[in-house]
Amino acid sequence: MVPPRIVLVGSRAVATDAEGYLLDRGDWSEGFAQALAREEGLVLTPAHWEVIRFLRAYYDEHGVQPQVRVMIRHFTDLWGAARGSNHALHEMFPVGGPQKQGNRLAGLLRTKGEH
Repeated sequence: MVPPRIVLVGSRAVATDAEGYLLDRGDWSEGFAQALAREEGLVLTPAHWEVIRFLRAYYDEHGVQPQVRVMIRHFTDLWGAARGSNHALHEMFPVGGPQKQGNRLAGLLRTKGEH
């Protein structure tokens, strides 16, 4: 068994799997998202936070992570076609796109079918 990866959030150690997905969703905080983003070389902008909050709210309402096409539709309506496109969302989240990196940062679990 692979030991958990630890992400330091201030002085608190938060356990994730080897890819950075939380082992316990209850450990999520904005500090966790910032610490993990730093480890992944990503500076979180207000737009990143909008995506992270959307992912968390969608999961809370539906019990599953949104599919990429749902994210594209939502952010195209919100930001316009260029900024809300699949390409733009993947540029914002370069380590696996919004469905992998976004979900990790939002404290959601690995999506079904991920390897």
